[in-house]
Amino acid sequence: MRLSVPRLRRVLLGAGFLAGMAAAFAAGMCFPARSPAVCTQADLTVRPDAVPFSPAVSTVATAETQPNAALPEKWVCLTFDDGPSKTTPDVLSALNAAGVHGTFFVVATDYNEKYLPLLTEAASAGHQIALHSASHEYSDIYRSSEAYWADIALLKERIAPYVDAESIRYLRFPGGSTNTVSRRYGGKGLMKQLKAEVEQKGWQWVDWNVCAEDAVGGHPSADTIYRNVVRETGEQTHCIVLMHDSSTTRTTAEALPDIIRWYADNGYTFLTVAEALPLG
Repeated sequence: MRLSVPRLRRVLLGAGFLAGMAAAFAAGMCFPARSPAVCTQADLTVRPDAVPFSPAVSTVATAETQPNAALPEKWVCLTFDDGPSKTTPDVLSALNAAGVHGTFFVVATDYNEKYLPLLTEAASAGHQIALHSASHEYSDIYRSSEAYWADIALLKERIAPYVDAESIRYLRFPGGSTNTVSRRYGGKGLMKQLKAEVEQKGWQWVDWNVCAEDAVGGHPSADTIYRNVVRETGEQTHCIVLMHDSSTTRTTAEALPDIIRWYADNGYTFLTVAEALPLG
């Protein structure tokens, strides 16, 4: 059965998303908390607040789905949160050496202002720049819808000298689309509202179905990060991998050559998020 792009999206957004999120939860899925990044299961809900019938990107294909004809049978997106930072040059070096393009969900905080020019270098090399947060402070951005979009506007303003910020229409919610932290500050319905507003803008939010767990406390080794990615990929053929290029995740860059080699050896094509799930 060949599915059109809109139909594939609806399938991925429905049963695939719910099944994938539940599986990822069971496997120890993690979410970045703030900059410097911290992963914590305490901020995770088992399933989304509501089925996200929106342009939002679900990253999991179920047994009933078939790849769109325009995409390879097996593909992987390597995504990096919470940069740019002093780690970013090493991440870019590993990606560029392998001829692989990644997707960077960026922040613009007091921690990383001096590294923002790296966005120009990344974009020039063919990597995708996407939005994450200006502050990455849950208590600020999840107070209300207005607070969230003010944060996104500030992020775009801060990165505008380095990339075409107005053209960016992909984002990743801090904590992911199923986080419980937003409820703590803005109420149970806030995330549902934000996802609807993303749809109204014609944007897409992006979760993940493989977590490298590279921002978990204890500074995991490059070998541990590699094994985490391989374990969580399992038999999945469509993968969006969550990693970080924050100042505290230096071993991620060390793990990248082995991660890239493993996916290549197992027949995956490397795509940016925009290539894997283009906007309609």
